[in-house]
Amino acid sequence: MTKEQIIAELKAENPTLTYGLNDEVVEMTSEQYEETIASWADARIAKEQAKADAEAQRQTKISAYQKLGLTDAEIEALLPTPKSNLQA
Repeated sequence: MTKEQIIAELKAENPTLTYGLNDEVVEMTSEQYEETIASWADARIAKEQAKADAEAQRQTKISAYQKLGLTDAEIEALLPTPKSNLQA
């Protein structure tokens, strides 16, 4: 998913954004809104990249263990369980 697509999705999910100021709810200016949405998109991209990097690293380890002749069960016992609480 491109940054532009993520931004479009975030804007559809959050047509307006507010924040608290002196016990009042204030709607963000268009500049604040755009900056916040872009920041959220960047964070989502970074999270997706981190997940992809972790999976690539896991596959590299699996390949190395296979070259050493380890069985799938032995490999799984050596590798940490992927974190399932990471959400897209």
